[in-house]
Amino acid sequence: MTIAVLALQGAFAEHEKVLDRLGVSHIELRQAGDLKKSFDALILPGGESTVQSKLLKELDMFEPLKKRIENGMPVLATCAGLILLASEIEGQDNCHFGTIPMCVRRNAYGRQLGSFHTEETVGSLGKVPMTFIRAPYVSDVYKDTKILASVEDRIVGVQYNNQLAFAFHPELDEDTRIHEKFLEIVRNSCN
Repeated sequence: MTIAVLALQGAFAEHEKVLDRLGVSHIELRQAGDLKKSFDALILPGGESTVQSKLLKELDMFEPLKKRIENGMPVLATCAGLILLASEIEGQDNCHFGTIPMCVRRNAYGRQLGSFHTEETVGSLGKVPMTFIRAPYVSDVYKDTKILASVEDRIVGVQYNNQLAFAFHPELDEDTRIHEKFLEIVRNSCN
């Protein structure tokens, strides 16, 4: 099993460190040629969703990745990655990949000073540490999108088919259960 980590901008190195701790093979996606390498799943890190989307398009990586996600490739998305997967973004006419039926609010907790840390339940994983940095949240979900986590009545974690998306940064905490849950989805999709 090999996980591809989008490494154009944002907190990709932190995700790679978690994968290293879990003993999981990974590659970085930095240019279109990297898409020819073999990989089973994708991590979309936190950072700036608009910048990531722009670079993906400029580097001719956007459409091939979108097709793979639509065809069931497992994805773990954090913060900006959640915005990339949303089918709707409040206050915008367009979206990016649009592969999870949900609406998100960008920078919902304010600027950098609005960053915070808490612990809440994530699905069957129990209480998980959550670090929010200029975080979005999910304002609405549609179709079969499952809510996995909420903080103060705001949705901060969802699952849609093989896609997991979180408004916080699990890669910044020592707890690896979210990445482990993702790897379980990847293993099941490979069988």
